[in-house]
This record gives sequence, structure tokens and C-alpha cells, in this order.
Amino acid sequence: MYFILERRTDLSNITEKSKEMARLAIKALDDTKAEDVRVLDISEVSVMADLFIIASGSSTKQVKALGDHVDEALGRAGYEAKDIEGYEGAKWILMDYGDIIVHIFDDENRKFYDLERIWRDGQQIEASDL
Repeated sequence: MYFILERRTDLSNITEKSKEMARLAIKALDDTKAEDVRVLDISEVSVMADLFIIASGSSTKQVKALGDHVDEALGRAGYEAKDIEGYEGAKWILMDYGDIIVHIFDDENRKFYDLERIWRDGQQIEASDL
């Protein structure tokens, strides 16, 4: 079950750095055929980051490939992850870049943890608005 999040178009409180990082991560996810990519603006409900990017992969191999491509794309642009967790098991990879946090799930864990519901006070952003 997914809740419909309010869509946000006013991104004035999101830094340009966060937007750039998000665009790079989303492109890497799209290039690697991620499924159901969502961007949540959590800047008004949390101090941990401006944006969550949530995506799914259909297999352990694809989840790892998605994580690899995101890390490579952001690394080439000079952004290093503060922490990456869950890579070995590849059920849920959490990639903390400070301003953005990328969550890559397999299908089962995406449904189980349901971050869209937990963070429903955040607002969904269309990737094209970044």
C-alpha cells in the first residue's frame, strides 16, 4: 500500500548542491533501469538531509549495480558518500551523501519498510522539477 504524497513544485528551500546531487543520482538510477524512482523533499521535516531518493531493483545483482552506478556518478562529480550501508546483502542499500540520502531496495524490502509511508510528511518532487 502506498500513500499519495503531496507533490511539491516550490523548491526554494532545497540547495542547488542538493538538486545537482539528486539529478546525478536519478540519471544513474535511470541508466541502470531502476524501478519506481521517487524523490521526497524532507527538508521541512528533518535536519538529516534535504532529499530522499528511493528506488527499487528486481534482483540482488541489479540492486548492487544501481548502488555502484550512483556512487560512481556522484564520485565523478566530487561528491563522496559519508556512509554506505547494506551493500553486501543488497536488500536495502542506504547511501548517505549528507544533503541527499539514496535508498535502493529489492522489491520485498521496499514494500516492507515503506519509506514513502513513514516519511509521508515529506513532499514528493518530480525529477523533472529538480
